[in-house]
Amino acid sequence: MDDGEGCSPAPYFPPTHTPRSWLARTDPRDVARVESRTVLVTERERDAVPLGAPGAPRQLGNWMSPAALEQAVQERFPGCMEGRTLYVIPFSMGPVGSPLAKAGVQLTDSAYVAASMRIMTRVGAPVLRALARDDGDFVRCLHSVGRPLPLTEPLVSQWPCNPEKTLVAHVPDRREIISFGSGYGGNSLLGKKCFALRIASRLARDEGWLAEHMLVGAPASGRGGVRGALGKPWSPGKTLGGGVTRPRCHPVAVSPGAGVTRRRCVASLSFSGLASPGAPVRHPVAVSPGGGVTRRRCMASPSSPGSASPGAPVRHPAAASPGCGVTRWGCHPVALPGVTFTSWLGKPWNPSDAEPCAHPNSRFCAPARNCPIMDPAWEDPQGVPIDAIIFGGRRPHGVPLVYEAFNWRHGVFVGSAMRSEATAAAEHTFSRDPLANVFIGGSS
Repeated sequence: MDDGEGCSPAPYFPPTHTPRSWLARTDPRDVARVESRTVLVTERERDAVPLGAPGAPRQLGNWMSPAALEQAVQERFPGCMEGRTLYVIPFSMGPVGSPLAKAGVQLTDSAYVAASMRIMTRVGAPVLRALARDDGDFVRCLHSVGRPLPLTEPLVSQWPCNPEKTLVAHVPDRREIISFGSGYGGNSLLGKKCFALRIASRLARDEGWLAEHMLVGAPASGRGGVRGALGKPWSPGKTLGGGVTRPRCHPVAVSPGAGVTRRRCVASLSFSGLASPGAPVRHPVAVSPGGGVTRRRCMASPSSPGSASPGAPVRHPAAASPGCGVTRWGCHPVALPGVTFTSWLGKPWNPSDAEPCAHPNSRFCAPARNCPIMDPAWEDPQGVPIDAIIFGGRRPHGVPLVYEAFNWRHGVFVGSAMRSEATAAAEHTFSRDPLANVFIGGSS
């Protein structure tokens, strides 16, 4: 992948034995969302976050005034893209032309962002034609890694970022997202968390629908049958669950209730996004925790979205010597005769080392069309009906693995009270947040 910025060596290189895929090793300071530097911009603080005691930390996001945002932008953006390639990305969250779809245009100086947005969303001239044909409304997204050329100091792992000045700002009233200093997906792929949850939460309030952190799938009967919305926070198995073949997949509970059986969604194997209308993520981005094989076996599972991996950018996994490809995106490699490993930090590694070979927050971005069990209606512009909602989380101790609610009201209570371990993508360790919506709580 030519990054077009004149950096040598480029931060992306093709792993051997994995055609049309690219691997990126990132700066260790830029490997997760920065919730502490993620803000909602409104005239009044109470419109963004609940007011607490003076000086107390906010539990539902961070507020910034329009004046403070303007000052922060002027301190960061002038000249920030000098010498780099500017990518203009018109994208659609949902099938182009669908009445459920939402459009955006992102400006970025990151080749990684351009490649990943091309996989995750529908991009290009069809989106522009749809905007011209319809009302022309779109979300404005501005992103920069914050490292103009020529560089004043060397990059770490050839990964451009500016973690000291990272800021991710959302302006719901103007439908704008402004991100600076980070190349990490949740901070830079602005169609993902920023648009699909934060700005979408405000759109949903104004238009009468709901933005949630869910996967839409048909685990029970597949083609044309029952479809469920899988409501879970980060990394409890949404993407992996979407890749399980039907003979091994059984519904936890099907509880059709008032207002649920007719909810319509655009079917999508979606790591995060709108529950209704319009599942925005065309192709999933998923976490590949390192240090063990108990979680996402992305290369090992024949039905995983990443199993047919051509066209998949991968960020900070481990790599093996020629002929062995990339080591299961974060799983602990097994020693093989004549095989050497390189860690995500670019250093030689062997299985006896104390440090994991891959970062716990390693990611892949793979085309969903490579998944052999994709629902045939996943691109239906009219969406699909949702028959059930299944809640879950990451709880290795303290609660049963699977249990069924007594009735609909009890199910609502259980779903609203679920807790989950946080992931390597978060800045906290435990979350009382069943749908991972706390960090967007003030958006609506």
